[in-house]
This record gives sequence, structure tokens and C-alpha cells, in this order.
Amino acid sequence: MLVFLLNRLWQSIILLVIVSIIGFLVLNLMPGGPLAQFTLDPGMTQADIERLSEQMGLNRPLPVQYADWAWRMLQGDWGTSYRDGAPVLEVIRRHLFATLLLMGSSTVIAIALGTWIGIRGATHQYSGFDYAATVGAMIALSIPTFWFGLIGIYVFSLELGWVPAGNMYTIGKESALNYLHHLILPSIVLSLVNVATWSRYMRSATLDVISQDFIKTARAKGVPERRVLRKHVVGNALLPMITLAGMHLPSILGGALVTETVFTWPGMGRLFLDSLGYSDYPVVMGLLMFSAILTLLGNLIADIVVAMVDPRIRLG
Repeated sequence: MLVFLLNRLWQSIILLVIVSIIGFLVLNLMPGGPLAQFTLDPGMTQADIERLSEQMGLNRPLPVQYADWAWRMLQGDWGTSYRDGAPVLEVIRRHLFATLLLMGSSTVIAIALGTWIGIRGATHQYSGFDYAATVGAMIALSIPTFWFGLIGIYVFSLELGWVPAGNMYTIGKESALNYLHHLILPSIVLSLVNVATWSRYMRSATLDVISQDFIKTARAKGVPERRVLRKHVVGNALLPMITLAGMHLPSILGGALVTETVFTWPGMGRLFLDSLGYSDYPVVMGLLMFSAILTLLGNLIADIVVAMVDPRIRLG
């Protein structure tokens, strides 16, 4: 296990370096560059732009800029936001709770509902429920998340008035119930595509386990079907789902970006788009690295959990 952890940590460090290099190059080679927001100010002269470039170290070669940024990041200094002058880590911290709340609730919905649909579809193969679940999954995977969000706002907020159309809470009425009321629609919208994905994977995994010899043996011994399903099928079918949960984190983050924009949810996804619009590159790079770290950490935790749950797996 120790060797496995060291190998994965080393691989993760290499991947983080590659991600940081690519992200740094792309942002600095974009039209306008980090000084784009200042060039739009009619009061800024070319001399002012050059002075700012020198003060921010942007007149140095890109490799030198990257090395300086990486060294400061390793020391805990992720830079300062161009937009409000706050440290990047502080800006991320202010929006982290909203994203974790949205992602956590949508993930719980997706796993619970997707697992149930997948198991039921596999145990009732080629039934009306199985066909309906398959068609529903294909529709959910084919339609963009923002479309679901806009339709949900129109139907459940504007027409029926059941839930708020956006934001995380009502100003002046902050409470757990108010947070939950605002959370319902965006979490359901974000979970729809993930429910489709989970149900398809869970159905395939369940069908694979059901066809195994030990399941046939248990049935031949007269073990009740409910016990076979609960004790033998579900547990073994969930093992590959643990790995999927770790690998699925990037898609959840991407979906949160769209969902937060549609519902004006004050999370990291909306912060990312706002920072791009303001050319606030330190915050964009910070969000990019933070998301990469979360993704790699999720994959690592998933691998460790699988190894602990399944004794057949040995990590040397």
C-alpha cells in the first residue's frame, strides 16, 4: 500500500506540473494577456501599461514568470486578485462552501437515484422500466445542462412558483430552510446527467455480477433472491462505482460551472467565468490548480477505498 501511495503521489505531482504549465501558457497567450482589463481604461497611457507590466513582472520571459509563480504557490502565496486586491486563496475560500454544498447535494442525489435505477433495470432486464430508464438516460446525456436549468426555472419558478429562480439565499432571510429552498432546483438539474451516467454504469456492473458463478451457486442452494441481491450482488456491483466516483469529479465540476451560471449561484464555477471576463488571471490559475488537486485527490481516495473494501485487490 505504501509503495502504491508513493507512486500515485509522484504521478499526481507530475500531472499537476503539466496542468499548471499548460494553464499558465494558455492564459498568458490569450489576446490582451493579463493586462487586458487595464488597456480598456481610456485614462491609461502606454507608459502606464508598461509601468504596470514591470511592476507585475509581466515583462519577463514566460519561463521566468512561471517559475516565480510556481515557487510562490509552493510557499502558500497563490497570488493576488486583480479585481479586488484580495489573496487568491481568500477569494476561493469565499466561494468554496457554495460549490461544495451544490456538488455534495447533487452527488448524493445522483448516486442514490442512479444506483437504484441501475440495479432495478438490471434485475428487471428488458422490462418496461428498463426501456424507460434507458431512453431517459439517453435524453439526459444528449441535452445540455443549461437547457435543463432554463426549463426548470421557467416551469418550477416562473410558472408554478415552487422554488426560487436563482441565488443561494434570500437576503435578510438567511436560514437553513431558505438555503435548502434555493438548493433544490440547481442540485436536481446538476444531478440529472450524473444520474443517467450512474444508472448506466450500475446496470452494466450489476448484470456482470449476476452472471457470475457464485451468484448461480447461491441461487442453486435456495438462498432467497432478496438476500442474494442485497448480500452478494449489490456489494460487488458497487466496487467499480467507487472508482467511477473519483473519476467523475471533473464532470461534476464542469457541470457546476454551467449550473452556477444559470442559477447565479455564488460558487467557484461562477467565479471562474467572472474572473475570465475580468481577465483576473491569478484567480483563474488558482481555480484551475484547486480543481486539479481536488480531482487527483478524489481519484486517489477512490483507489484506496477500493483496495480496502475488496480484499482481492493487492496494491504493491
